[in-house]
Amino acid sequence: MTSNPQGRMRRRIALAGAVCALAVTGMGLTGCSEEDPDAGTNGVGKLSPAKIQAQTRAAAGTADAVRLSGTVVAAGRTYQLDMRLKADGGSGSLTAEGASFELLRIGDELFLKADADFWDHEKDKGDGDGGEGEGGDAAADKLDGKYVKVPQGDPAYKRFSGFTDKDVLLDGLLTLHGTLAADGRHEQAGVRTVRITGDKGSGGTLDVSLQGKPYPLRLVRAGGAGTLSFSDWGKDFALKQPPQDETVDYGQQLPTS
Repeated sequence: MTSNPQGRMRRRIALAGAVCALAVTGMGLTGCSEEDPDAGTNGVGKLSPAKIQAQTRAAAGTADAVRLSGTVVAAGRTYQLDMRLKADGGSGSLTAEGASFELLRIGDELFLKADADFWDHEKDKGDGDGGEGEGGDAAADKLDGKYVKVPQGDPAYKRFSGFTDKDVLLDGLLTLHGTLAADGRHEQAGVRTVRITGDKGSGGTLDVSLQGKPYPLRLVRAGGAGTLSFSDWGKDFALKQPPQDETVDYGQQLPTS
């Protein structure tokens, strides 16, 4: 019998088509379509955008610790921050209006560490008298490089403590505005992500990890209000009281208020 290579090829193609048809109709066979983008992931990429947002907020809320870095626009000011946060406090650095300073909160105690230029700048925003019983320049020099304990009744406490409060900060950040939609698969710092958007991006975008827990990894806030990266989810860190000889406590009011 004479061989017929073309006939054999047609039969193989027909057989392959039948196998793929079985896969499409749910017979459990694979390998006939493109690679499953959710293979090896935590599966949140298959969820609706609303459920993805809910799950990432839940994951963030139950994490013991996190590191935030990037920019936040609040009350007309742009802050550059690099903060590590957990339930009982946080520490890190902020830069605003060209002035840099460090924040440390342990429980209800908030400390601010900055140079004399920062305190001079704060004084100029106030009434300019440098506080009670002490000249502004002298106060700034005394506070230079020290951990200044911020009284809870001082305006600076409310202004800065939110940057050290994990729950308050995340609750205020991890919400997209407008109609939610999926925006494909991406990657952040080597981690596969699914991206969701609010109002096609004008309401913000959020990249959610497809590996491990569905933690948020990158947020672009609505209205140009900043971009933040999230990392070190669940990694504990120590919060230590500053040395006593490096701490200044003005009691009920900072000299710059």
